[in-house]
Amino acid sequence: MEIINVNEKQHVEAPPLTLAIGNFDGVHKGHQVILQKAREQRKDGETLAVMGFADHPLRVLKNDQEFDKKITPEQEKLHLLERFGVERYYRLKIMKDDIKTTFWEFVFKQLSKLKVNRIVIGEDTDYDEASHTEFLNVCDRQGIEVTVVPKVKVNGTNISSRTIRDYIKEGLMDPVHALLGRPFKVTGTVVHGEKMGRKLGFPTLNLGEVDSYVVPKPGVYLGIVGIHKNGVISEYWNTLISAGYRPAVNGQRYLIEAHLLNFSGDLYGKTVSVSFLRFMREELNFDNLDALVEQMEQDKIEGQNLMGSSS
Repeated sequence: MEIINVNEKQHVEAPPLTLAIGNFDGVHKGHQVILQKAREQRKDGETLAVMGFADHPLRVLKNDQEFDKKITPEQEKLHLLERFGVERYYRLKIMKDDIKTTFWEFVFKQLSKLKVNRIVIGEDTDYDEASHTEFLNVCDRQGIEVTVVPKVKVNGTNISSRTIRDYIKEGLMDPVHALLGRPFKVTGTVVHGEKMGRKLGFPTLNLGEVDSYVVPKPGVYLGIVGIHKNGVISEYWNTLISAGYRPAVNGQRYLIEAHLLNFSGDLYGKTVSVSFLRFMREELNFDNLDALVEQMEQDKIEGQNLMGSSS
């Protein structure tokens, strides 16, 4: 998939486009409906493309710091978009000083650099008080065919990235899975830790490079670790995940650690994806390390039973 920074160019050499517009954080089921509609609308000779944003518009326009953290940081988002058939990604960097009138007028100015035949956009894609309705009307008057996709619901809940973020923060992985269409996962490189788990008989991998993610509430989770090889996941392991501050060993910062069930090997420096399937218990403090080990043994037995694995 080709990636183009629209702001950096006065004119963009581009084929005729069917263009989906949105932030697409999470590439959730609502986004997937938009992408499917764009595929259906595309005519012969047109390229399927997405116009997305380097920073969430509400982070720029409203200084909403919630959007510093992502369900899918950009590299992961781009990989998912490519899987759904997107051939080009037009990255739009928004600076508040650039917006002289309304956000959508700024978007249209950037859009005019391209050869857009068709636009597909979600009904709730709006980032400022000025409705995107006028933007769509302007596109229509310019001969650009516009399709507005209604809100998508799962089990009566409107799908939105904000709702999914809230569920992740609350550790509610079943509704996260339902709205994303897949488990929530965090991808990073295995780094050296304090090796406390190994000393206690429960070796764990420590995940680095996770600061850009929305993270689940502290606790122990059941999950799956995918080990990457040559850019793709080559093997999967059932796992227990400890996410949080590790009060039992006086931890000071949020960490994600994973104990792979029935695994032995060295993963330092490897890229892994940790998928969160189910919240098991809150993060606990213990009077001593023996009590911690006893609880970890119980967690392992419960995890193996839930996964249907054997010790």
